[in-house]
Amino acid sequence: METPGVRVPGKPKPKNPGGPRGVSFAPLQGAPSALTTPNTLQGSRYRSAAKVGLLSFLGLWVFSQEGSAAEVLVDGIAAQVGSQIVLHSDVQELSRPVEERMRAAGLSDSEIQSMRGDALERLIESKLIESVVVRLELQATEEEIDAAIAGIAQDNGLTVEQLQTSVESHGLTLAEYRQKLKGEIERSKVLNTMVRSRIRVEPEEVRAAFEERFGDQEARSGEEVRLRHILVGAGGASQRSLETACSIASDAEKKIKGGELTFNETARRVTDMNPEAGGELGWLHVDDLAPWMSNALKTMKPGDVSGVIETSFGCNILELVELRDYQVVTYADAEAALTAEINRRKMDKEYLDWLETLRKQTYISRKGSYAEGKKSMARRGR
Repeated sequence: METPGVRVPGKPKPKNPGGPRGVSFAPLQGAPSALTTPNTLQGSRYRSAAKVGLLSFLGLWVFSQEGSAAEVLVDGIAAQVGSQIVLHSDVQELSRPVEERMRAAGLSDSEIQSMRGDALERLIESKLIESVVVRLELQATEEEIDAAIAGIAQDNGLTVEQLQTSVESHGLTLAEYRQKLKGEIERSKVLNTMVRSRIRVEPEEVRAAFEERFGDQEARSGEEVRLRHILVGAGGASQRSLETACSIASDAEKKIKGGELTFNETARRVTDMNPEAGGELGWLHVDDLAPWMSNALKTMKPGDVSGVIETSFGCNILELVELRDYQVVTYADAEAALTAEINRRKMDKEYLDWLETLRKQTYISRKGSYAEGKKSMARRGR
């Protein structure tokens, strides 16, 4: 049985398996998280340290809107999804910030067109979800949006009025912010209706996961670190060059160190590994770290964020959150978080399977260069 958890890139499979996802252009990866936060192994080892807050939404806006100067878009249909259409302007709006960075880095037109294709696939997925929302009448109500805003304000120690001021200071109107929350709530409803009811985690699975991950811990000593990790993959399923990956990672590093976004917010937007958990790796024994991680941590102290680290599989950024002496974990300590982790893994798989079925059942036609790009990716086995 494969234990759910975190795969440390660049190191043979340790006690914390799992794996980076081969994606590009940060599509909707796995089941949409909406207004929930996954129970990752962190904090007091298994206490979730993060709450979904204001900036998790604002961060997505900053990344998608950065550099979008007012300009006239050459419009047309990029794809038809059932009875809905995706316009060229939709693709341009989503891909423009990444394209500007890629052009500044001197990347080829073919790489840029591939990135645009990834952006289109993300928009197609959004249209598919929207169609289910309409068909099943899962639209978010004004009361649900109001409740979400009140909860986000409370989680951030703000009044609703202070939240509105903060939203506007990041360039969003309240109406735009409410619309984004509406989409998150509706995705969560789709997840609950179509996927979550199919998931069951057996006690035997949790016990097996605990034994595989922590079975030999009595013999261990030394230190362990709590890490966050951003991976912008290169090669393989991502189809990115290392240069493209490092350009994206470098921009993410600047945003983190410049205080524009937190590490978690940035990871949710750009990482190919654990996006739904904000890049959280949880606690890892120093002996389980890949060599490239160990080398980077030698000069870091808690709270530090590394520079961009190139590896054979992509470009990485680490945050050293905490450092402590190794602590033995009991089954009682780990049971709830392991159960949630296994549930999340199953839900991700079920969601992707369901989404693929939905794609096959829906008429999807990509137009022009996007159609040719899709054929090219199919020939490469993507």
